[in-house]
Amino acid sequence: MKKLTNKEREIMKLFWEHGPMFVRELLDFYPDPKPHFNTLSTMVRRLEADGCIGHKQYGSTYQYFAVMSEEEFAKSSVSSIISDYFDDSYKSLVSAFVKDEKLSVDDLREIIQKVEDYDKKNS
Repeated sequence: MKKLTNKEREIMKLFWEHGPMFVRELLDFYPDPKPHFNTLSTMVRRLEADGCIGHKQYGSTYQYFAVMSEEEFAKSSVSSIISDYFDDSYKSLVSAFVKDEKLSVDDLREIIQKVEDYDKKNS
């Protein structure tokens, strides 16, 4: 999955929140000043070409929809970040959070407890 720009993420978020839409409906969710219809349509078609969005045709118009859920996309994005910046090591990611004081010892204990609970449940 490709990395999305802020504008592309904004569009995807609207699809995840509101479900399938025509570009005209998508445009209604934008505050003023709204993007131009053609600009938004181009971005949607680009997201479709990248495999993020699919469409269903109704006559000469298309209703677009997200191909993957927001959760699936988030997991894919995290995996990509770990691969690109942490040498495919989740441990390196956690270490970076600890080093930057984003995770405390209590946070780590809670994470360990969740992992242990998950292992017990799935063993």
